[in-house]
Amino acid sequence: MKSYDVIGVGNALVDQEFKVTDEFLVRHNIEKSIMTLLDEAQQQLLLGELHKEFELEKRAGGGSAANSLVAFSQFGGKAFYCCKVANDDDGNFYQADLDRAGVSTHLVKQNNNGHTGKCVVMVTPDAERTMCTFLGITIDFSTEELEPEVVADSQYLYIEGYLATSEIARKAVQEARAVAEANGTRIALTFSDSSMVKYFKEGLDEFLTPGVDVLFCNKEEAELYTGKEGLEPALQALLQVARQVVITRGKDGAIIGTRERRIQVPGFKVTAIDTNGAGDMFAGAYLFGITQGLTPAQAGTLASRSAAEVVSNYGPRLSTERQQELLLELGLTEHVASTL
Repeated sequence: MKSYDVIGVGNALVDQEFKVTDEFLVRHNIEKSIMTLLDEAQQQLLLGELHKEFELEKRAGGGSAANSLVAFSQFGGKAFYCCKVANDDDGNFYQADLDRAGVSTHLVKQNNNGHTGKCVVMVTPDAERTMCTFLGITIDFSTEELEPEVVADSQYLYIEGYLATSEIARKAVQEARAVAEANGTRIALTFSDSSMVKYFKEGLDEFLTPGVDVLFCNKEEAELYTGKEGLEPALQALLQVARQVVITRGKDGAIIGTRERRIQVPGFKVTAIDTNGAGDMFAGAYLFGITQGLTPAQAGTLASRSAAEVVSNYGPRLSTERQQELLLELGLTEHVASTL
């Protein structure tokens, strides 16, 4: 038995979320529904403009893989996160946030000068999220932040696609992959955002070589990455580099594919007000399910229901209490209790 269920590698970002208008995005030439990288000065200018018109809705710990691991931990899994923060107020906030969620880290060992990364999340009335990110010190995520012994002692290594933007981060991912492969740790990857597929496909190619056990993406990302039009052609192409592919489809649920079969995961009808974190929650809930004895269909249903709950609230996370209620609602509590 390994000590951890999942170890994740990814960016550490403190989210600042605003409810904005489409007109604001157009006026400031911000591409809607994707993540755009900014430098610190650009982000500060943007924040200045936002504060003139809108109230700050929420400040919270963020980062794609971190959101997934928080969800994973709050369901009851044992998670560890490798990331990088600065010795500043945001860094202290971020560490405390992960501690409260039960995600293990070695952040207490870090004493880095610089600025912790921040993500400005803008949510329009159609519930779409648009992000402008200053990576700060997390742009220097490297092998120094890896914990190889924890990688070896985990069931899964979970890789965040956003790390494809940095050469030193890509090297760290390759080292983590090598440790995982040598110690029987399975590998999962999320594309994270369509912007990663559009602008950093070569980095994602590195992450997928020589293959992964589980790949998470949405339909748009799947088609962009493969150059195939349509869900099934894209899925077939992705199965050349992944043993299992999970493609999310928003309100229509998801499809889980292997070379042998397809599993249709139902969607859940909710009133969506904020799509920020939906894919992260889906991945975290799904990984929890498959590491705790649920079938892929059961894990997919839990993931779909949890993602639907996230989009019906502001922010990328749910409370521990609400996540436990979802397990009970779906009749899955007894299925996972024997493994926890």
